[in-house]
Amino acid sequence: MGERLEIAAQKATIQDILCLPPKWLSLYSNFITKNQSSVTSIESALRSLTYIIPGRFRDAELASESLHSSIQLLSLYHDTLLLRAMSKLPGAPAQQSPHNRYTKFWIQKSNFYRRVAMTLSVVQYTELLWEMMAKRKGEKVRWRIAIVLEIVKAVCRLLLMRITNSRPLVSPPLPEREVIPEEAVEEEEEEDGFRDEGFHEERERPVKEKEYKMKRTGMSLPVLPNPSDISTYLLSKVLTADDIKAAPSLLNSTRGSAQLAEILYILQPVIYAVALSRSKDKRNWQPWLLGLSIEYAARQLRKDGLRTTSLEREQWAKRGWAMGWWAMRGAFYENVTKGFLHKTSDRLPSLISGVLDDYLYLWDGYYFSTSSN
Repeated sequence: MGERLEIAAQKATIQDILCLPPKWLSLYSNFITKNQSSVTSIESALRSLTYIIPGRFRDAELASESLHSSIQLLSLYHDTLLLRAMSKLPGAPAQQSPHNRYTKFWIQKSNFYRRVAMTLSVVQYTELLWEMMAKRKGEKVRWRIAIVLEIVKAVCRLLLMRITNSRPLVSPPLPEREVIPEEAVEEEEEEDGFRDEGFHEERERPVKEKEYKMKRTGMSLPVLPNPSDISTYLLSKVLTADDIKAAPSLLNSTRGSAQLAEILYILQPVIYAVALSRSKDKRNWQPWLLGLSIEYAARQLRKDGLRTTSLEREQWAKRGWAMGWWAMRGAFYENVTKGFLHKTSDRLPSLISGVLDDYLYLWDGYYFSTSSN
């Protein structure tokens, strides 16, 4: 009898130990949800710090980039936790961007989309770190890793295009972080308390304005806005065309030349990386002209029409601004931009020139330091 009790006690102990990790993750998730603004501020501060010292103490470049990639991945995990918490709240956020509506739709509809988008995001956050590690083993290994990473990203983008029925890509492919209303979080905490304990002890709560619920009909009347801010309140209630559209209709499916333009945009980084790896002279204009020509052709093949949505215009505007990075790549950087930046660095105060020199060190030696997609 005593041995059976001992065995039962050991089994219970093992089960308790195995249950600890999920409990810790649950506690961590609740902490992130309740302290969203503080966590976001800390992430921004750490990210800014890594931007200020990108290659500080150049022997420790791998450590600084590892820190930056870790912060990005942790932020991505926090976004997942907050998105999960937001999905449990009743109703949708009052102000939700078309990008978030679109990406949330596909994440909820297709687990495959979520996995591919997550893989693409992880590769984008860690690509420079992989290149740094590969460069220590030689230039050949470095370019092989760079080409493999570009191929992985291209495959992910082609899959996303396939999943969304030939719709254009959005950047980022996952929803951006949204603010969770404090009132909703507190209501959820109260519901969890009732569910877990069965009752609530009386506690001090801040007095809040609540919606008035009519006794006979059961309908609720909203809280009246501040008289001094009526215009903002009314504007927040106005529905636009994008608010009425179904989420998948926020982007039109591509056909013909538009579809070819999207495929060219996806394949351009792979072709450019292969051309660079085969060029022995950094000042050779051929790879740079090839890559820029493909991206420019992709923009020209796309035709703006009356059916173009605001989300499409937003994404193509982002791509237009991203083309500015061609001034920091390949032969244009080696022949034009590099000399100008080095001369500028010599004229700046030591503190500012030190930060600029660190970036020049990255731009001079790493392919992914100026990658925009």
